[in-house]
Amino acid sequence: MDKKRTAVIGIDGAPYRLMNDLSDKDVMPNFKELQKNGSFFKMQSSIPELSSVSWSSIITGNNPGIHGIFGFTDFIEGTYSLCFPNFLNLKSKAFWQRDSRKYIIINVPSTYPAQEINGFLVSGFVALDLDKAVYPSRFVSTLKKLGYRIDVDAQKGHESKPLFLKDLFETHKNRIKTYRYFWDKAGIDWDVFMFVFTGSDRLGHFLWDAYEDPNHEYHSEFLRYFELIDEEIGYIKSKLREDDALIMLSDHGMESVKTNVNINRYLTEEGFCSLDKDPKKNYNNVREGTKAFALDPARIYLHKKGRFPRGHIKTNEEVKLKEELIDSFSRLKMNGMPVIKKIFDKEEIYHGSYVEKAPDLILLPNSGFNLKGSVFKKEIFDKDIFTGKHTQEDAFLYVRGEADLPDSLNVEHVMNLIIGRDSN
Repeated sequence: MDKKRTAVIGIDGAPYRLMNDLSDKDVMPNFKELQKNGSFFKMQSSIPELSSVSWSSIITGNNPGIHGIFGFTDFIEGTYSLCFPNFLNLKSKAFWQRDSRKYIIINVPSTYPAQEINGFLVSGFVALDLDKAVYPSRFVSTLKKLGYRIDVDAQKGHESKPLFLKDLFETHKNRIKTYRYFWDKAGIDWDVFMFVFTGSDRLGHFLWDAYEDPNHEYHSEFLRYFELIDEEIGYIKSKLREDDALIMLSDHGMESVKTNVNINRYLTEEGFCSLDKDPKKNYNNVREGTKAFALDPARIYLHKKGRFPRGHIKTNEEVKLKEELIDSFSRLKMNGMPVIKKIFDKEEIYHGSYVEKAPDLILLPNSGFNLKGSVFKKEIFDKDIFTGKHTQEDAFLYVRGEADLPDSLNVEHVMNLIIGRDSN
């Protein structure tokens, strides 16, 4: 009797409403067909709604207070210098590190450098070197022959939309060759197969306006990318056995950008933050007397004594300062529209051994406001080349097969669906 297997398809940055819309419009007919025989849910992302945090939560089933990843960057303890947490910094085990089943894991973000696995893994972004992104290393030559690319060249999106789209589709084509090879030909008798499309996130950031405007010159190219994803959904569906489970999900949603909101600029104008202007110093620009500052995208750190070299906020001053910050952010508006939807204290949303390393407050924006943590901006509001931004409340989850689902879904629940099938 064939063993039961689980296939997991990730579509980075694909919101529930987009998947629903493209299904209704028959852009994604294979996904539409699957919806008839499965469960399709709106799901909440992590807070903040960043891929590094969300995927770390998905693959561990834990929140950041347990797995220790709070953003793409973090402060080196006792300094203002930044580090870039990677897979080695993850404090919880990924689901494929918890049992003896065989796994194929392709292009899952924040899994670099590759670590030992019973099967095969190639890391997703941010991966710096293909040789260090693959386990076991004997498959590096195979990936090079297949033309595998670690990521889309996002710089092309800043230079030329046609060049960006060409690179996007070329990267997609070679990724498809790769996952099909490991599904069919690599000789790994896998129990769980996980493959993540990440070009969807890049496309959403650069060309979300092309999705929303049918007259946009790149509207058809946007739809074409999701047509190609749907073709692979159909391919995987055709390869699944009757008892196999299928899970599809995104790590966060996407929506149109109205404006960027530079949080450190606002904190400076409100008298909470004082910064030098040396580009080489980054957060070492934080002066004495600063009460609070922000790290991308909207992680607010009190300038605590003992945590930062020039910190002076004492424990008995924290509650009052948080109240002042919450009052200030509640008053932040653009053209009469409130910027901030909700302000979280870290204890509200995080639990575990690493809560003390978390930001003190985390801001969740209202629709269209893209919160930023740059220390060098001169204006509170500005625009850049991106037309799409992440959303927290509009990720999606699809499940075919047996699943014990909670009433309110978030990214921490997904791993439990994966390991719940014959995991012993």
